[in-house]
Amino acid sequence: MSETLKVNLGERSYPIYFGTGQGERLREDIASLQNEGRKIAAVTDANIENLLGDFIKHLGHNLRLLVMPPGEKTKSFERLQEICEFLAREGIDRKGCLFAIGGGVVGDLTGFAAASFLRGIEFRQIPTTLLAMVDSSVGGKTGVNLAAGKNLAGAFHQPKAVYIDTSLLETLPPREFAAGMAEVIKTALLADPGFFDRLQSLGKLTPSSPQLPGIIRRCCEIKAAIVAEDERENAPEGGRALLNLGHTFAHAIEAVTGYGNYLHGEAVAVGLVMATRLSQKLGHLSESDVAKVTETVGAYGLPVRLNNPLPASGLCDAMKRDKKTRAGVVHFVILSRLGKAETVNDVPESLWRELWIEAGAENR
Repeated sequence: MSETLKVNLGERSYPIYFGTGQGERLREDIASLQNEGRKIAAVTDANIENLLGDFIKHLGHNLRLLVMPPGEKTKSFERLQEICEFLAREGIDRKGCLFAIGGGVVGDLTGFAAASFLRGIEFRQIPTTLLAMVDSSVGGKTGVNLAAGKNLAGAFHQPKAVYIDTSLLETLPPREFAAGMAEVIKTALLADPGFFDRLQSLGKLTPSSPQLPGIIRRCCEIKAAIVAEDERENAPEGGRALLNLGHTFAHAIEAVTGYGNYLHGEAVAVGLVMATRLSQKLGHLSESDVAKVTETVGAYGLPVRLNNPLPASGLCDAMKRDKKTRAGVVHFVILSRLGKAETVNDVPESLWRELWIEAGAENR
């Protein structure tokens, strides 16, 4: 079974292909590009190459492949330069096409390389993790991390296509799958109360759950609609910023811990609980609402508070450097109810600090 969803962005519109067996479609598309005289390159990481080597090998002849080290620390300027040097050595020109084969790290980094090399070449996403399938492969946000904060350097560069093959998730480590579920829960919380109710009723999903393909598609539908309305996150309120529910807290955790102790989805899990708690403190949610979110997140073994104490002052400072800060003011995404998000910018720092300490941070 194969289905298609369109991300409507005018001249930059593109399809998201869903279904098992996307390898055949990919082989046909790559062959078609090569028949047009275009050079094709791909970037993956060592873990994906080990797990999906046969899948990659059969994508086509003359596929120039660069294998990067796995992990969040790969999202760096050093690795960005490595990709660009690779593209130059391989003679990729402005008609070339770059494929990102991997999770969010590979997708974000490869997309930024495609946006930068020759001032922009075409790229396509082959997400291999749940997190990438439901979130990072769609929407055209690319970038690298800085010591000061997550994704502080990057570009908006939309892919030409996204190929989502849920059979690739069968090789995904349980911890990585759980991290992806944090983004699934986030998407339901910000836009679709019925979707969140369904996630609660289904219990703990696995890569082989028959409901998973439909859940992935629903996440992509929600994100595609939001991106179509606010591609570059310019809306003064709401808009694409809503997709950052829990991320102001999550990015602070990642920055303070050095992009290694938490998977992105694990930091998002803590951030979702904190954002829900903030919404409750602001008078929008009940204690039972907070309990529902905490239980849904915790069902996947995801952290609902900090694994180890971190300094509250350092976490607050990291939040001030987040890319969602405008004119020195930190913008938060909160829930007016479960399934509906909004942005606020008048949250006092004393409340952030209180939330961090409740989540296990040290009062220093």
